[in-house]
Amino acid sequence: MCEANAYMINNQGEEELLMKSVDLVEPEPDGSFRLVGIFGDQIIVRGKIKRMNLVEHRILFEPH
Repeated sequence: MCEANAYMINNQGEEELLMKSVDLVEPEPDGSFRLVGIFGDQIIVRGKIKRMNLVEHRILFEPH
């Protein structure tokens, strides 16, 4: 499996889980990202990608 978990850095600098088993990260025209899970579930993330570590299967977002 090659999916990753997505996290957002909150106001306290801690990582909060947004979605498990992300299969697709797609940029949207408004600057947000659409995340699609392995079962077709979707969320929109408003922020920017801070780091992607594919070996550890982690995508880290931070607020704009």
